[in-house]
Amino acid sequence: QVQLVESGGGLVQAGGSLRLSCAASGRTYSTYAMGWFRRAPGKEREFVASIRWSGGSTYYADSAKGRFTISRDNAKNTVYLQMNSLKPEDTAVYYCALADFRREYNYWGQGTQVTVSS
Repeated sequence: QVQLVESGGGLVQAGGSLRLSCAASGRTYSTYAMGWFRRAPGKEREFVASIRWSGGSTYYADSAKGRFTISRDNAKNTVYLQMNSLKPEDTAVYYCALADFRREYNYWGQGTQVTVSS
């Protein structure tokens, strides 16, 4: 099993920045990728960004490109999401997820609230 614990959410004004962290523990040796997703009130969960554990290739949703940066620390089994130039529409619960050798996001964190005020 894998456990994921997010931190770093909070309340920020529009234009501000936040950095989310997600620490993975347990059977992380078969990690294929880690990603961030979000669910805004009344909306479906959506992909934000992901990073391949080997090689570090990154992928972003159009809404995140140019403003968010995903990174990882393999030694700490931790993934980060640096969010800059935040907008009110970024308000959501952000979830960390891990894909193992099956290449599916089967493990999820509990979520962390990000609120951007205008």
